[in-house]
Amino acid sequence: MSEPLLMATGLEVTYGGRRTLAGQRVDGVKVLHGVDVAIRRGETIGIVGESGSGKTTLGRALLRLVDTSAGEIRFDGTDITHLPDANMRPLRRRMQMIFQDPMASLNPRHTIRRILVEPLLLHGVARDRQQAEQRVAAILERVTLPQACLDRNPHELSGGQRQRIGIARAALLEPDFVLADEIVSGLDVSTQAQVLNLLKELSTDLGLSMAFISHDLSVIRAICDRVYVMRQGRVVEEGPCERVFSAPASPYTRMLLDAIPLPEVDPDWLWRVSGNEDAA
Repeated sequence: MSEPLLMATGLEVTYGGRRTLAGQRVDGVKVLHGVDVAIRRGETIGIVGESGSGKTTLGRALLRLVDTSAGEIRFDGTDITHLPDANMRPLRRRMQMIFQDPMASLNPRHTIRRILVEPLLLHGVARDRQQAEQRVAAILERVTLPQACLDRNPHELSGGQRQRIGIARAALLEPDFVLADEIVSGLDVSTQAQVLNLLKELSTDLGLSMAFISHDLSVIRAICDRVYVMRQGRVVEEGPCERVFSAPASPYTRMLLDAIPLPEVDPDWLWRVSGNEDAA
């Protein structure tokens, strides 16, 4: 079997460690404790756990958005754990993130056109502005947004529309890996289904590897192949979604399932809900 696209071994993240002026070492707070994660090409994994379990820190560590205090991260065979920024820059296009709050991640002073066109030119994905505009027009149609959105600012769009802009921005750069952090929390059920369906289609069509962070177990089961269950900075269980949700090995996973009972499996619920509602 080929090496995973993204793999972390023994990953630790510590916040707040420092040395005093006298040279004494002050220990920080360890948030991740020796976490192992592997994501194969074209695979979607889920990362679940209670608030404070470390799932968002893990996701950001995988993208090198936070520093690690121990362990190793390999992307496409390259050790990126301590790769200098200049060497990481070419990989940034291939590793994208969709944020929980699109309003906070989209520049409020820029139009949607500028938000989508400029990264294509910056990373050299489009050879000129005309080609960039064509790519943007095509992806806007793909995420079911009208072309009129291009000349609006983020605050003029609905929450669901802003989230689809976030997905479009990530997909435009033709990445290999996408991290989605709680991207449907706060959206109504029909809009959630539309966004999740869009992600599933893009993942299949583009061959994306994805990590989906969520506290909603039903969302994870609907779109993920495997799931990592986290508690207090450690992975307490990992495996195929079907097995973990039907026969959890960890008492903690069982507790999560008992706290929020999952409905009976309905493999068509995303299509059914999103297909019968107007786009948000």
